[in-house]
Amino acid sequence: MDVSQAIKERRAYRSLISVRIPDDLIEDLARSAQLAPSCFNNQPWRFVFVRSPEMLERMHEALSSGNVWAHAASMIIAVLSKKEDDCIIRDRIYYQFDCGLAAGFLILRATELGLVAHPIAGYSPKKTKEILGIPEEYQVITLIIVGKHAEQISPVLSDNQKAAEKKRPERKKISEFVSFDRIEG
Repeated sequence: MDVSQAIKERRAYRSLISVRIPDDLIEDLARSAQLAPSCFNNQPWRFVFVRSPEMLERMHEALSSGNVWAHAASMIIAVLSKKEDDCIIRDRIYYQFDCGLAAGFLILRATELGLVAHPIAGYSPKKTKEILGIPEEYQVITLIIVGKHAEQISPVLSDNQKAAEKKRPERKKISEFVSFDRIEG
């Protein structure tokens, strides 16, 4: 699968089945993130790969009620950083952008490997830090829920989530987010 195909195939599925997560898979995903560009090559990202059943169970406490589907995850990846680890150039604080690039590379590689890697915003950063022992100065940027896409739609999904499993939600028209030379209106 080439990059273009991985981009087309990537979906934020919520119906998951368990899959074994060996060390070499984690290393493969980490190597993909490692190659992402970053300001001055600072590589400010940190990843915590959570895969033991006990720790996955504990991470359920950090998830919002709308993410109960994530209890079926084979792995949860916490993406974190702190602004001091990257470029601060006048009023530009760049670390979140760089971490997003690294997470994007990881997600595309997971897609290429036949996995679902679904980033979420519905979690408690405070509880995540507590469970994973993350120092206070770090920001938890996202959690990435990893598993294998299930054929059957999970019964825990809301009606909207079920609809999104069946058909990719509509994307904005390119004309809604692309401008030439300057922003209009």
